[in-house]
Amino acid sequence: MKVTKEEVNQYYQKAGIVLTEEEKERIQLMDYGLNKPEQLGLQLFVYVNTDRYCAKELVLFPEQTCPEHRHPPVNGEKGKEETFRCRYGNVYLYVEGEKNTDPAVLPPREDIEHFTVWHEIQLSPGEQYTIPPNTKHWFKAGNEGAVITEFSSPSTDSHDIFTDPRI
Repeated sequence: MKVTKEEVNQYYQKAGIVLTEEEKERIQLMDYGLNKPEQLGLQLFVYVNTDRYCAKELVLFPEQTCPEHRHPPVNGEKGKEETFRCRYGNVYLYVEGEKNTDPAVLPPREDIEHFTVWHEIQLSPGEQYTIPPNTKHWFKAGNEGAVITEFSSPSTDSHDIFTDPRI
């Protein structure tokens, strides 16, 4: 499956989010070097990312998973703190904490060994959750896909630490 920026923009439209033509060109398509974006990937648009704050729009296609990772301390800062607000679809967010013994969704079967946190938070449109700095987390869309607005402290994605050593 080849993911396109136009497909991503269609999800933004479902959520009532309007991007300019120039902004549509800046949509990022992430497959984390695993070459199976329909299973493990993320699509995003960055509104702003300064040394003080960051705002993004994330898209997950149906049942697509963003791999487990954390945002560690960088340059004396305690790591990125981020709030996810669901705009469209359903998001299943897994963070450190008490393990859910019957999770609503699972990561791709062949990759499950790279997922270690199982405290489940389900987000529907209008609901949000804040992930503390340096907290392992991963998330997956339900069967209609999802759009998430992310508000955070500065994003230094190159410092993210993924549980999966292939990333």
